[in-house]
Amino acid sequence: MRIFLKFGLPWAFSLGIVFFIGLKLGKKEEVSPLLTRISSQVESTTPNKKEISIISPGLITQNQTTTQNSSDIVNSPPLPPNLIRIMKGGGVLERMGSYLDALRSMDSTNVQDVVGAFEALPAGYGRHLEMKLLMRSWSAINPESALEYALKNLDEKSERRFGVSEALAGWATQNPDSALAWAKANNQKNSPEDNPYILGVIKGVAESDLDAANRRMLDLPSGNAKWQSATFLAQEYAKRSTGEAIIWANQFPNRDPRLRETILGQIGARVARQDLQATANWVENMALEPASKRIMDNLLTQWVAQSPENASNWISEMKGGEHQKYAMQQLTSRWSLVDPVSTAKWLNSFPPSPSLDPVVGEFVNRISGRDPEGAAGWALSIMDPEARQKAINKVMNTWSKVDPERSKAWLQENQSTP
Repeated sequence: MRIFLKFGLPWAFSLGIVFFIGLKLGKKEEVSPLLTRISSQVESTTPNKKEISIISPGLITQNQTTTQNSSDIVNSPPLPPNLIRIMKGGGVLERMGSYLDALRSMDSTNVQDVVGAFEALPAGYGRHLEMKLLMRSWSAINPESALEYALKNLDEKSERRFGVSEALAGWATQNPDSALAWAKANNQKNSPEDNPYILGVIKGVAESDLDAANRRMLDLPSGNAKWQSATFLAQEYAKRSTGEAIIWANQFPNRDPRLRETILGQIGARVARQDLQATANWVENMALEPASKRIMDNLLTQWVAQSPENASNWISEMKGGEHQKYAMQQLTSRWSLVDPVSTAKWLNSFPPSPSLDPVVGEFVNRISGRDPEGAAGWALSIMDPEARQKAINKVMNTWSKVDPERSKAWLQENQSTP
């Protein structure tokens, strides 16, 4: 008790006095704003900063002077006071949090401040997310200014195309026709069909109406712009249900067979990872064309990795024809690399026929390096004389390099000549 009276009571009394003084002083001072302008900090930390041209009324470029009356100047909403410090040295979460605060307060009067915060980041691919957020926020205020900045200030090799694309996408979510008009007017390519800016417009339209974006893509002339837009839409439709993705792919026109093959192949690869059987049903009911072959290739690549036996059962139950022959050949090519014994057993379940010759020939090619004698035996089962001799010659070419005596003896025994 005496110790408390001697030490504790004076300490508690002193603490109370400090607390009381703090309250009094706090009432006299205004609360510090949560956000403060940082343009001067940006200029001091980025001495080589390029001039930013602002088109929007009421905005002033960095090198521009003004004769406006002070009463006409609109004060910018304050920005986070520690933003520049954080953008340079803070952790990822802290940096992104502060940057999002700046973007939320962004309007036509403080664009340069937010741009300055962005420019405090190291240039290159590492700031693509921050750039996307900047371009989207800026395009909602003044898309022409955002695009002008992207064209003049972003690095051509690593950032410019991405920045322009994101600004156009943000613009297209609000006014796709204006965004498309800008993309056409500012195309620096000689050919309109290769316009690299079209993709940004398609992306923006797709965010609110994927089918509308698809219609715009189909109206494009054949060229790089259409290829890029179609590839993007294939990814977006594949994110939907397997059925919706297949319906979209089936409606894809055949005016450009190479583009159709590429796009349907991309859809096939994606839906095969989601639903093997649905992809199998889809391709089985398609006409044999380059696009259906690409889908079959991607399907069997996935299926062999998961269950080659199920894939072989599906192919065995097919109704025959060119579809089955192509499927057998592709399955044999893949399955024989991982399990040649099971592949051989499966092939033996089919009676020899001229239509099976290409499948057997594929099997011979795949196993000749590991089992040349077995490959030679399978080559003998090929019914077409010319194809059979060609297969035997290929086996002998490999076999004679590793075991010339045995390969020569096999030829003599089977009365074949290379």
